Amino acid sequence: MHAARYHEYGGVETLVVEQAPDPHPGPGEIRVRVAAAGVNPVDWKVRSGAARQLLPVDLPAIPGRDAVGVVDEIGEGVRGVSIGDRVFGLGGVTGATAELAVLSAWAQAPAAWTDEQAAGAGLAAVTAMGGLKVLGPLKGRTLLVEGAAGGVGSAAVEIAVARGATVIGTAGERNHGFLTSLGAVATTYGTGLAQRLATLAPNGVDIALDTAASGSLADLVAIVGDPARVSTVADHTNAHRLGVHLVNAENDSTLLAEAGELGRLGRYTPRIERTYPLEQIAEAHAYAERGHTRGKIVVRV
Repeated sequence: MHAARYHEYGGVETLVVEQAPDPHPGPGEIRVRVAAAGVNPVDWKVRSGAARQLLPVDLPAIPGRDAVGVVDEIGEGVRGVSIGDRVFGLGGVTGATAELAVLSAWAQAPAAWTDEQAAGAGLAAVTAMGGLKVLGPLKGRTLLVEGAAGGVGSAAVEIAVARGATVIGTAGERNHGFLTSLGAVATTYGTGLAQRLATLAPNGVDIALDTAASGSLADLVAIVGDPARVSTVADHTNAHRLGVHLVNAENDSTLLAEAGELGRLGRYTPRIERTYPLEQIAEAHAYAERGHTRGKIVVRV
């Protein structure tokens, strides 16, 4: 099969497109013929070697954790999915940016989603939903999403709005219109946030989700008044010190199915900023590393 790979840790120049061995699913897994794969921050952090202590990989490695495609091989013990089904989901830390990928968590892709949208849904949706889940019921509560314009943040905004929350999202001014289109009240992050929120939410902010790891976690605790009402999917350094919920993405088919159902209902549509062909995988990673993506970056295979 054709795949993007890197044979050593390093910069985007290590990425090549070449022939690689076909993977096969083990028990509880499926294989898909990939239409598109997502590009996530973890991809370049793993590729660069920055995450090698936490997430070591066998080299050469294929970047990518989430993808959409048509099922073409089913592992032992798998039920509820058939050859030919169009699914989106998650595999290992690597392996998705290739013609064939093995998934360990998946759900039916909504017909309303393009391949690009479905490719961008997997990791963002399970991360956002995990971060929201620990905060309890959303209906009737005011939620602050820090870093709301990124892949996880924008998913969290739309999913929380669908579940009845009033959402305030922080982002740079160029993304305020984008947040408004998702159903959030937009404001700027950084100095003076508490004062801005006092105007935007005179009855207070009930809960907060940090997706940015921008150093604001202590401020979020002060804003909501209780570390148990704050979660982060990004700030590992400060989460334990402050006693907030630290949520890591899990390969959870139940969460993927919930995201897919919201997609079918028209309540959640993954937002894609840029799409690249497989041959431009290096350009896709380079853009992702700049850290100002609105929504998601996707590679078509």
